[in-house]
Amino acid sequence: MSTLYKMVLVNRIDPDTQLDYRERVRILRERKLEQTKEKMGIRPYQDGDDYGSILPPEEYTWECIPNHPDGSWYGYEGWSKNFHKLMATHPIFIDPVDAFTCRWMFCMPWLKGRKRWKPELNYDHLKPGIEKYGIVSGIGADSHFGGDYRIGLSLGWGGILRKLEEYRLKNLGHDEFYDAEVMVVKGIQQWIANTIEVTKEAIEQEKHPDLKENLQQMLKVNEWIITEPPRTLREACQWICWFNMASRTYNRDGAGGQLDELLRPYYEADLSAGRISGEDEAKYYIACLLLNDPHYYQIGGLDEHGNDMTTYFSYLILEAADWLNSSCNITVRVHEKTDKRFINKAVYYLFKNKKGWPRFSGDKALCEGFMRKGYPLEIARQRVAVGCHWMSLPGLEYTLNDCVKINCAKIFEIALDEMMEKEKNPTVETLWDYYRKHQRKAVEITAAGIDFHLKNQVKNQPELVLNLICHGPVEKGRDMVDGGAQYYNMCIDGTGIATVADSFAALEQRVEREKRISWQKLYETLKNNFEGVEGEYIRLMLAASERYGGGNSLGDKWGVRISEAFTDDVNSMEQYYPYKFIPGWFSWSNTIQLGKVVGATPNGRKAYEPINHGCNPHPQFRKDGAVTAMSNIICAVQPGYGNTAPIQLELDPGIAKDDEAIQKISDYIMTIMDNGATLLNINIIDKDQILEANKDPSKYPDLVVRVTGFTAYFCLLTPEFRKLVVDRILTA
Repeated sequence: MSTLYKMVLVNRIDPDTQLDYRERVRILRERKLEQTKEKMGIRPYQDGDDYGSILPPEEYTWECIPNHPDGSWYGYEGWSKNFHKLMATHPIFIDPVDAFTCRWMFCMPWLKGRKRWKPELNYDHLKPGIEKYGIVSGIGADSHFGGDYRIGLSLGWGGILRKLEEYRLKNLGHDEFYDAEVMVVKGIQQWIANTIEVTKEAIEQEKHPDLKENLQQMLKVNEWIITEPPRTLREACQWICWFNMASRTYNRDGAGGQLDELLRPYYEADLSAGRISGEDEAKYYIACLLLNDPHYYQIGGLDEHGNDMTTYFSYLILEAADWLNSSCNITVRVHEKTDKRFINKAVYYLFKNKKGWPRFSGDKALCEGFMRKGYPLEIARQRVAVGCHWMSLPGLEYTLNDCVKINCAKIFEIALDEMMEKEKNPTVETLWDYYRKHQRKAVEITAAGIDFHLKNQVKNQPELVLNLICHGPVEKGRDMVDGGAQYYNMCIDGTGIATVADSFAALEQRVEREKRISWQKLYETLKNNFEGVEGEYIRLMLAASERYGGGNSLGDKWGVRISEAFTDDVNSMEQYYPYKFIPGWFSWSNTIQLGKVVGATPNGRKAYEPINHGCNPHPQFRKDGAVTAMSNIICAVQPGYGNTAPIQLELDPGIAKDDEAIQKISDYIMTIMDNGATLLNINIIDKDQILEANKDPSKYPDLVVRVTGFTAYFCLLTPEFRKLVVDRILTA
């Protein structure tokens, strides 16, 4: 233990100071802000989810165990040995104010650098098409499906080891899989064992009686759960923390689960046995769990029998998140039986804290859509919101959610170029034919890439941590990506719907209907990127056409047509492959990168600027920024097969100063979900504050924004990403 790196916080709190549970959370929140500031300007932590990670000691070093000539590691052996080594030497962080031990500090894909794909697994035959159409293929992507925490909570680490050995005997010839999984579990147990020893030292050093008692409870919890399944709320939360930290370290997995129903039975058992003092103690544990890492959790919703899962414990989770008042990724599942008081409470916290949480997902459209893929209602109801924009059947399906993107704006550009080259008399309908042809090719290439990934990813990066809490891998001796899952529902998201819809609408209105510009002149202007006074005049004229999101506009009609065509093309791939493909509209932060490969477009967008965000209209789509018109078109373009096309809404904090205003927002949420919305993200940000923060983010270390499907501290965004958020907010 002498070589173990220890990061034990020494508290200088007067021993006579009373530390109730809420005060402890306040102290932890302040420390979280300091840890966030320490990560400013460090690349792996920028432009992504806020994490519970902290920086490792500067003197700590870790060297990989390569199993390939390129100096990196691949496959079962490479990943398991390197993960075990990292777990066994991971620095130990203990804060005596916290309910739970440790923080994660490394992500193995980050440690690999550019060597993310095993060189021998060649897909050169797909690369020309991927590059041509600007496709984010998903080849080599990891995690992005959800495990079932109930498996781990019921078995504990020791039980998982016994299960592995039991099924090893039933699946002879799969020793490579079982050897790797055993090494992963033993690595996690070694991390816990190291933490136990450091906790003992911390107990001896601590002077504050309340914190010394807290450390002693930490010790007892970890001594039990290192092998045994959790019995109490505190043990269950600590077990989840260990799994989350290990899974984040392995491959950045951030999918949580139905948090209220996962934890409620432990709390009720604690109350019955007199092991917990009451709600404040429970909220302290929940807040510390959310602080440990802001995984994606769902609360509320319907169980498989149609019963509302919202309970008093769902409220406790919201109240605990309010105590913490930090970044958070809680989604409230909305359905027709949802208690209006619960929605009101969620909206109240959204406006009170202005941190972009909670989000709201629509049960009706999600379930009806998933059932169109052939699943019964009881299965559809189990598919919970545990990702940036995505749903997952916990432990049952492999999805690549949010990892596959088709750049429809690039497809439009290619179609326009080909039409102008080949057609003497171009028309909008001719352009549509070219667009459909190239979209079909892009979808075919994307589906082929997914097929290639599924056949080869296990040799590159198996899912050794998530496998442990899924139904199938351990039982079959096969990785989730390699036949271990029960269902393969492969996500394919379209991007740039507003860019394309606005472009088609501008062509139809300005070129064909009004004849204000010829096809050739327009095309020349695009290729010159609207240069000069005349080019700017043309750009403004095009940008002022009937826009997507305008309300029964030409752009809206094109948006519906584009979404229907994209959905048809994605669904048609099922005739060629043994898995289902589920269409969605979502760009994540790829909005910027996808725009960099697309020249000027007829909607007035200049070359290489970002495409539209998700399925939201482009900024300045209408001067009044009408929420109803925007919501209506996003509801209308939902693909309708169980994945989302989110609404991103930016609101001024002054809009909800009283109960009546909160009720109006709640009614709006219920209305759009009934009209077919699948997911709603809301930012509550003052425009003046965001402008000041954009100038100097360090002045606002507490400012949290929902960038896309995730929340992030504004100070951890690069200028490019800050502009993406600022432009949306200033034009809302």
